[in-house]
Amino acid sequence: MKLIYAIVRYDNEDEVISALTRSHFSITKLSTTGGFLKKGNTTLMIGTEDERVQEAIDIIKKECGNRQKITINMPYISGSAMINCATMPTTVEVGGATIFVINVDYYEKI
Repeated sequence: MKLIYAIVRYDNEDEVISALTRSHFSITKLSTTGGFLKKGNTTLMIGTEDERVQEAIDIIKKECGNRQKITINMPYISGSAMINCATMPTTVEVGGATIFVINVDYYEKI
């Protein structure tokens, strides 16, 4: 038995959940926030048999698409007196999904 944690963009959650549900995966949805961009994410917890892990990952990949690079302006303080505040363009990747697969030592459904 495995537990899959899939962190997906809020924009993709409906498609991912629908596709996984159609394939008879049980899902628990958690609303989460990314630490860097402070944007809404959804973390999905999916418990499944070992042999179905790749199937779940393939569905998530298909529905989330590829990661994209975007440029944002991040504030920074310049100058030794620290009185000048400016912005600096920073390129980050967004989209796609971050997936963790964990071994489950014990499982019981009550």
